Amino acid sequence: MRIAKPLLLITTPIGVAGAIYEAYRQAGGLVILLVALMSLIAVAFGSLVFTIRREAAEEKAKAEEKARHALAANASEQA
Repeated sequence: MRIAKPLLLITTPIGVAGAIYEAYRQAGGLVILLVALMSLIAVAFGSLVFTIRREAAEEKAKAEEKARHALAANASEQA
């Protein structure tokens, strides 16, 4: 995995640029469809990442609040 990640990070944009060039070379209007599809996929992926991060932050906040509440309850019992 140490070699695969950097390799994928380098070759994927090169492949996408090559695909856009070939789409323009074959049929100019195809580029519009290709870019629209890639934009849609990027927005969907970004939305997924945003949702996962938001839900993780909400879970963390709930866990911290629960721990804080338990700590306060324990402190009041001991007092």
